[in-house]
Amino acid sequence: MTSKTHTDASGSPSRHHSTPIEDYALLSDLQTGPLVSREGSIDWLCLPRFDSPAVFTSLLGTPDDGRWKLSVRGGMVEERRYVKNTLIVETIWACPTGRAKVTDFLPPSSIQADVIRMVECLEGEVTVTHDLRVRFSYARALPWFSNQVLPSSGEQVLVCKAGPDGLLFRGPRLFSATSEDLEEGESRLLPRLVGDFQLSAGDKLDWSLTWFPSWQEVPEPVAAEAALTLTTDFWQSWIDNLAVDSPWAGLVERSLLVLRALTHSDTGGIVAAPTSSLPEDFGGERNWDYRYTWLRDAALTVEVMASHGFVDGALDWRNWLLRAVAGDVENLQIMYGLGGERELDEKELTHLKGYAGSTPVRVGNGAAGQYQADVVGEVMLALARLRDSGYEEDEFSWGLQKRLLDYQTEHIHVKDHGIWEMRGLPRFFTHGRVMMWAAFNEGIRAVELHGLDGDVESWRFYRDRLAEEILEHGFNEELGTFTQFYGGTTVDASLLQLSHTRFIAADDARMKGTVAAIEQELVDDHGYVYRYRTEGGVDGLQGGESPFLICTFWLIEQYAASGRLEEAEEKMNMVTGVANDLGLLAEEYDPINKRLAGNFPQAFSHLALIRAADAISRARLARGA
Repeated sequence: MTSKTHTDASGSPSRHHSTPIEDYALLSDLQTGPLVSREGSIDWLCLPRFDSPAVFTSLLGTPDDGRWKLSVRGGMVEERRYVKNTLIVETIWACPTGRAKVTDFLPPSSIQADVIRMVECLEGEVTVTHDLRVRFSYARALPWFSNQVLPSSGEQVLVCKAGPDGLLFRGPRLFSATSEDLEEGESRLLPRLVGDFQLSAGDKLDWSLTWFPSWQEVPEPVAAEAALTLTTDFWQSWIDNLAVDSPWAGLVERSLLVLRALTHSDTGGIVAAPTSSLPEDFGGERNWDYRYTWLRDAALTVEVMASHGFVDGALDWRNWLLRAVAGDVENLQIMYGLGGERELDEKELTHLKGYAGSTPVRVGNGAAGQYQADVVGEVMLALARLRDSGYEEDEFSWGLQKRLLDYQTEHIHVKDHGIWEMRGLPRFFTHGRVMMWAAFNEGIRAVELHGLDGDVESWRFYRDRLAEEILEHGFNEELGTFTQFYGGTTVDASLLQLSHTRFIAADDARMKGTVAAIEQELVDDHGYVYRYRTEGGVDGLQGGESPFLICTFWLIEQYAASGRLEEAEEKMNMVTGVANDLGLLAEEYDPINKRLAGNFPQAFSHLALIRAADAISRARLARGA
């Protein structure tokens, strides 16, 4: 086994075409969620948290914006897979002279963040190529590199620092050639580090990257083999007791693992996706930062996790909610940072070219300041699911829910921006008004079924008034359908959620009329469902978008609940077929160009897949199938 390493300081930008979104795999240690491509390049890595600035940002630019690529020279990927029921990725490479396996993972830890990459030559001989380009702060800061010797082991490692961030790189002979140029402790700019390694059958190498605060002592790197065992046991033991009776059991299991992977282990916050600015409209402006905790997304995640017995994570989120909102319900936000942070100012990173040329690249999210009428209802429905499952309220969680209903009462006449975070004029969106109805309804149920205290008389008054109002202004008698907003004539895919709230039965004639209108207006020629028609300009943005996967799953769920089981199963087979080879889904799917679009992997899409599969299972059971 021989190695060769050199540096390349040219810094010249290389021609680069964006890797298809579906070619990426998610890694996770419940702290952060890097993406590694099929070709072995970690193109997105935020440290130490999901919402921290990225150290590898080529996903939104070029390789010179930071990446870590490990591949086989002259090779092609023969197979890529997750180790069963884990977030450990194995990639099998084949080249004319041999085969090799690359294993990528992050060991779960709240002490330090580590990325580990292992390679083993399976047969013959292979040349492994290594390309490392570190760029802190979304490629705005070049680090200083230095060689250091670990006092505990005498091992030579490479350390790089910029501002508050430090990275420790460890690997056998990885940077041996640089030691001739770098004296121990000497610092230097090294824009690119490239290495070649010749391996024969049975040879193994491993590398690790460890983040640490730049002002602290260099940490001890982890032992790769021991970390691999720990990581395998962690994920497999977490999902070990799950039993899913469904034709899509494998995708349900993978989706639950993704939802767990997007949950921050320390805070309980759940990110909507681990990425920012992957476009909904390729080349357009619909590029948003999803690395935060939306109350809606997290609440829906909690519902599906609790329905499959994963209540610990749901209770962690309930505790997160208590901390995030605390005593400031009057200033309730629709989203927060992972630790409950309120300041999520949106800004544009103009130095990045964007995924597939899609600009602006945004970090932060201005929608945090919006009022969205459905949010309290989403939270109340999720906490009701926990309560109905036998998990008692404590005085703090029920106290918060009562204050949320007070907040909703104070906003009973306020127009909102809707579930899709419209950046146009606020309106009375029908879905939002129904969710307000659901919030009061769940408050009433909590008192009547669980013996909790509350102002039932007031809640019943507002619930009943909302019901009258919704049927008068949100349902168009002439068209026979609920509408996107009061007084409108168009529909919105969020209306498919009305029956989920207990407001109306899935097989009610008014619901069936709404489904018929959605099929006519929002279902494309391929069978996928748009959120709404962007042509009307209601969202205040330029350009269009692809169909949303969550909306297509919602239609499947509605079909299953209203007696259209065969159609539900047919559409389920269709839409699950767009998951990538690892079972991961983005926010959207472009059926014309057959590619995933939007931030990836998307919690919304995965939780909706689980719900659709569950709805089909319930329908089959009811039918005796």
